[in-house]
Amino acid sequence: MHYRLAFCVLLLSLVACNQDDGNGGYTATPVTLELPAFFEANILPPVLPEENPLTEEGIALGKKLFFDPILSANGTQACATCHRPENAFTDPRQFSIGIDGSIGIRNSMPLQNLIWNYGQKFFWDGRAPSIEAQALEPITNPIEMANTWPNAVASLQNDPEYPMLFEKAFGTTKIDSALTSRAIAQFVRTMITANSRFDQFQRGEINLTPSEMNGLNVFLDETKGDCFHCHGNPLNPLWTDNIFHNNGLDEFPPDKGLGLVTGDPRDDGKFKTPSLRNLAFTAPYMHDGRFATLDEVINHYSEGLVYSETVDPLMKKIAQGGVQLSEEDKADLKAFLLSLSDPSFINNPDFRE
Repeated sequence: MHYRLAFCVLLLSLVACNQDDGNGGYTATPVTLELPAFFEANILPPVLPEENPLTEEGIALGKKLFFDPILSANGTQACATCHRPENAFTDPRQFSIGIDGSIGIRNSMPLQNLIWNYGQKFFWDGRAPSIEAQALEPITNPIEMANTWPNAVASLQNDPEYPMLFEKAFGTTKIDSALTSRAIAQFVRTMITANSRFDQFQRGEINLTPSEMNGLNVFLDETKGDCFHCHGNPLNPLWTDNIFHNNGLDEFPPDKGLGLVTGDPRDDGKFKTPSLRNLAFTAPYMHDGRFATLDEVINHYSEGLVYSETVDPLMKKIAQGGVQLSEEDKADLKAFLLSLSDPSFINNPDFRE
């Protein structure tokens, strides 16, 4: 995998790229990511933890682990089973299905631009404090891979390839869950998407259609779509605030979301705002995948809002059931939202098995 120099990862020389495991030491190859210029100009630098710097060997190991079903209890399910490259690393099924046929209760979130999640709260409910922690959980989740970490580590340790790959990445043939999650996290941090039609428009390479331009205006207009409070504006290339909101789906939310994590009933029904990037590939939508199409999502905000005690104040037209868009504005808003999709991301060979 080739990465062009664009961003110097601070303190690489001071951290784990040069370690000694008692067998003569090793040197992993530092990687610097190519960061989109617009991102660098408008948001803070990415979150790249000093204790897990990016290296060629670590990323390659993480990629192999991501696509390998070896981590599941019966060797049938990989990370990529529920985070598919062609779907911007989400699942086209409403709920993912575990190794024994168990069905989850949430739709898999896409994996994209996660190195700019400054709040460091991952999953729909924010329960994981890092990408490393996020990578740990599915392996032991009883309705996903249903494994134990001792069993998963034993499978890796007994594999003819993995001990050597871990030694190249981390300087040791002794595999554990922490190193495994660090490798997967390195791979996930390389998943950058920034070449949608709208990105090209912002770079001055193309013009948007009149429909897309009107859709942007609908998106930004507080008297129309009023979408930007949660999803940002054209100066926010993430297209999410990475904050948790109750967006008026249910009067009595059957899934408490953030409330399950904090224990605070005021957080019931709040879920992380998903990025609007790559909506062309990430259906179904919402935390529970209840909307099969983007039209259904727009209709929800237009005339389908439901009041609950924790509904976000940003749902300002809850009493009217929504923002009441015209059919033309709905169509144009959809056109704009689709302009945020990046086919080069889902077809990038660096992210394919």
